[in-house]
Amino acid sequence: MAVTDLDSLPRTGVLIGIDPGTKTMGVAATDGIRMLASPVETIHRVKALGPSITRLFEIYDDRKAVALVIGLPLNMDGSEGRRAQSTRALAWNILQKRDVPIFFQDERLSSAEAESAMWEAEVSRKRRDDRIDAQAAAIILKSTLNLLERRQ
Repeated sequence: MAVTDLDSLPRTGVLIGIDPGTKTMGVAATDGIRMLASPVETIHRVKALGPSITRLFEIYDDRKAVALVIGLPLNMDGSEGRRAQSTRALAWNILQKRDVPIFFQDERLSSAEAESAMWEAEVSRKRRDDRIDAQAAAIILKSTLNLLERRQ
């Protein structure tokens, strides 16, 4: 299946969102009818990527997901830099483990939006640090859900 566009995503089923980072991978999921996007967990990455991808697919399988939405960290001018290249390499590694549909969603400012929302909710600093990446993944997924809704 590989990397896909918005129109080629499966029309129904759970989507798993990923906020990729150098040390962590935030994971979120939609509900079955794609009304909500909720944080799931933050996977702490180690030097070997295999255990992180294994955990990601455990979540994917547990939730009976149909596709991955990966946040693509574009520069503010829309160009791709090193972080975007690293994210594309992560997708390539995921596809080496399993052929699943992957959609890249522009994730500019998702972490800042997650931080702001958690600050407004008066979430403690420690709790914010533990959950920020998963919350950012939920924001990335919500952006995709909004795009899908506009296309219908």
